Amino acid sequence: MKLLAFVSRNRKEMLRDPLSLAFGIGFPLVLLLLLSAIQANIPVSLFKIEKLAPGIAVFGLSFISLFSGTLIAKDRTSSFLMRLFASPLSASDFILGYTLPLLPMAIMQSAICFLASFFLKLPVTGTVLLALVVLIPAAVLFIAIGLLAGSIFTDKQVGGVCGALLTNVSAWLSGTWFDLSLVGGAFKRIAYALPFAHAVDATRAALAGDYASIFPHLWWVIGYAAVIMVIAVVAFKRKMNGDSV
Repeated sequence: MKLLAFVSRNRKEMLRDPLSLAFGIGFPLVLLLLLSAIQANIPVSLFKIEKLAPGIAVFGLSFISLFSGTLIAKDRTSSFLMRLFASPLSASDFILGYTLPLLPMAIMQSAICFLASFFLKLPVTGTVLLALVVLIPAAVLFIAIGLLAGSIFTDKQVGGVCGALLTNVSAWLSGTWFDLSLVGGAFKRIAYALPFAHAVDATRAALAGDYASIFPHLWWVIGYAAVIMVIAVVAFKRKMNGDSV
């Protein structure tokens, strides 16, 4: 019951910041519309909606990291979380309490991205629902990154790590804007050593109905999400015990 109450409280905290919610949903949509407008006026298939929509959906999740990191960092520095440390909730309960209300928000953001893509001539097929399911591990990954950052850094530092660094890394190393094979070499190897390009490729495969190509990429995302979530729990537990990380 205490965990459910904590989840409810975090959901209300998110709803109290409608500006951040609007920005997290609106900015990816602006990029989607802008790049689709560019595609309509160039002779080459640079930003085809079938490739662009999954990439923007994954990129948009990076704003969830900023949201989750800022939320937990602010709570850590307030008397609210200090009082909760006296409750029977464990570190994993706290991390779960932050994750559960953020996950529907992430799914809704991705759904809005695909809904907007329908008006940009993305075919309306059942594979869109599969793409949304495939995006869930990616959502957990970005939430975990934010929670890890928020467990270690202050809210201002989280803004730099999740706001500037993560959004740029996930944008340039995910293959959202261009085919990573065009650069190749070390750049491509580094990109595919990280989970972001795999998240985009898995979502694109799901949207295209290429079922055999989903899991070779999705396992990377699931693995990264699980490891980072465990590290976030450990980091938060050390903070609860008053240790430095």
